[in-house]
Formats: sequence, structure tokens, C-alpha cells
Amino acid sequence: MNHVSILETHGITKRFGGFTANSDISVSFPRGKLTAIIGPNGAGKSTFFNMVSGSFAPSGGEIIFDGENVTGLAQHRFAHLGIAKSFQVTNLFPSLTVLENVRVAVQAIESGFNLWTPRATRTDWTEKAEALLKRVGLSGKRRLRTDRLSHGEQRSLEMAVALASDPKLLLLDEPTAGMSPEETRSMMDLILELVQERTVALVEHKMKLVMGVSDQIIVLHQGMLLAQGSPDDIRGNDEVKRVYLGKGAH
Repeated sequence: MNHVSILETHGITKRFGGFTANSDISVSFPRGKLTAIIGPNGAGKSTFFNMVSGSFAPSGGEIIFDGENVTGLAQHRFAHLGIAKSFQVTNLFPSLTVLENVRVAVQAIESGFNLWTPRATRTDWTEKAEALLKRVGLSGKRRLRTDRLSHGEQRSLEMAVALASDPKLLLLDEPTAGMSPEETRSMMDLILELVQERTVALVEHKMKLVMGVSDQIIVLHQGMLLAQGSPDDIRGNDEVKRVYLGKGAH
């Protein structure tokens, strides 16, 4: 295992019946860096992300996280090892307040789902939840019901929920989808701050957005790895240009 990488995939493949969504993908995610996974619609980005977050077990190949072979482990084991994923479809409790959503996440992590922990005395859970809301810029909205938030604010809240487990690797599935330009800028600023403390990987379809902020870019096309390298490497890659700019590119 290369200690410079926090996560590596070795030839991972995912089949659904006769359909191969991902084929033989070998990539590495450098520790403490921001990696973006891009590709046209239908490139297999979400399937790949679901495998490295533990949602799907690969049909073939291996996933190595922090020196441990985690291939096929249950998703909660991925979370315990230090991988957290924020979903493309918002995954929150709409009728709870903003603070309650984060406190539930903190409580689940810190109590280990232990029913005997006296909840009422655990003011530190609330304090940690408050700190996470401050981190994502939502302190002023903490008493609001979650369904009163804008789309961008809900994505920020989801980020706070994902951070409750203090993950080593934070996986973000299209974190700026559906956001206004202002919300997109705020979210990218937050992501760049988070990279100072942990490794971040994100799926994005906005190629221009990731070019200026990523340390590494992985390009998928038709379920396979097309290219992996720095933004400059990707910018100068003829195959990538063909896929994105050629006939039939999205």
C-alpha cells in the first residue's frame, strides 16, 4: 500500500445482470488532497462512487482504504473506518430542525447506537452539532425546520451531517447540483477549507468548476477509466478533449 494514497482501487468492476457499469478501474486518491471524478452523462461516475463508499460491493477487483482491504464490507463498516458520503439526493429529516438533524448524526456516532446512554445529559452532543453548523455557515438557521431551507442550505446541512463522524475521507456526490452561482461559490469555498483537514473526493459534471480547485482529476467514460492526473494533465489530454468536445459529447 502506498502511504501517500488513502484509498486505492485495483481493477474494480461492477455488473448489473448483463450490463457492465464499471470495468477494470484502477485509481488512487492522494491523502489530504481534493480529487474530482468527472465524465459525460452515463460515464459510470455514480456507480464507481457507490463502490468506494460501500453502497455497492464490486463484482470484481479490490478496494484498499488506509492500508486495509475493505472490498465487500458492509456500508456501516466503511463509515466506522472513516469514509463518509454526502448524497446527490438530499438525505435529511425534513420535519426536524437544522440543529436536530446534526445532533441525531452526532448522537448516532458518539453513542454507537447504544440505547443506554443517558441522552438528556449529553450537552456535548449539542455543542458538537452547533460547532458543525458554524463550520458550514448555518448557525443562524439552527432553529428552523429543515424543509424551510433553500436547496443550497440543505446541501450545506447535509455536509454537516457527513462531518459528524469526523471522516478521514469525505465523498461528495455532485455537491453543487441545482445551486445558484453564489451558492456554488460558497460550497466550493467550504470544500477547499475541508481539504485542509481531510481528504475529499467529489463527483462533478461541471468540468470548468473542478479544473481550478482539484489536485487530481479522474475522468471516466463509458464505465472505464479514461484519464487520471493533475488539471494540467487532463486539460492537455487529447482523449479527454475528444470525449468532451467531440461529436456526441454532452
